[in-house]
Amino acid sequence: MKFGVNSFVWISPCTTAAVKELAPKVKGMGFDILELSCEKPELIDVNQVGSELKKIGLSPIVCGAFGPDRNICSSDTKVVENAKTYIRWLVDAAADLGSPVVCGPMYSSVGKDHLEDEKARQVEWDMAVNGIREMAQYAKPKGVKLALETLNRFETDMLNVVSQGINFINQTGMDNVGFHLDTFHMHLEEKNSGDAIRLANKKLFHFHACENDRGVPGTGQVHWKEVAKALKDVNYDGPVVIESFTDQVKEIARAVCIWREIAPSQDAIASQGLTFLRTLLAQESK
Repeated sequence: MKFGVNSFVWISPCTTAAVKELAPKVKGMGFDILELSCEKPELIDVNQVGSELKKIGLSPIVCGAFGPDRNICSSDTKVVENAKTYIRWLVDAAADLGSPVVCGPMYSSVGKDHLEDEKARQVEWDMAVNGIREMAQYAKPKGVKLALETLNRFETDMLNVVSQGINFINQTGMDNVGFHLDTFHMHLEEKNSGDAIRLANKKLFHFHACENDRGVPGTGQVHWKEVAKALKDVNYDGPVVIESFTDQVKEIARAVCIWREIAPSQDAIASQGLTFLRTLLAQESK
């Protein structure tokens, strides 16, 4: 099992220059992976980023950010095509960098309007399924998997729990579509996070280890021992990534509603979180 940290811990948006600055720090903390939140592709030179990470000895993971203009199930065809163009860029970047997955809630935009009409919701669902199928077909020959992140009810009305996600994934009919699970969202939505992980089973492609308040993993209410046992039960050996936030990154703090100090520092989230996760998962593996 390899451990990573998301660039959101320190910066937004992610840039080539930021990666060059962050990579040595992340490696020095003991991480194996730097997860790149690619909000603005024009700010990221994939070749330079790849060279820097290879030189430092870090593996990359490509993570998408899905605002209103990147909604693959929008009624606006221009928005849909923009979302597809962006996902194709993420897939190409992943293939070039050697990231095995593209992760994130790419089935819609975060915070999209909820549709009350049942028929309209079905149309929206079908558009999302068809869109992700198309993107998975693009990604498969490049050796890239799509890991769909289930989100809490305040951020999406589409995929909140694993049981919904299994239905969605099965409807795509693509074996390179699976889950990106995040303990922050699971803590809010699942009845039992361990059972949800076991339900995802071999479709678990990517994992975020985050505290219930977005702070340092291990300092809050997430049922970490249940999570660790479930990861062992399904023989998960993929990335375990810390994606947490502080009020120091203003753009992200506004987006995820962080109005107070939730951790001593950005570095503390990463370093203390890594120590906790390594110990937790090492104990469970015995």
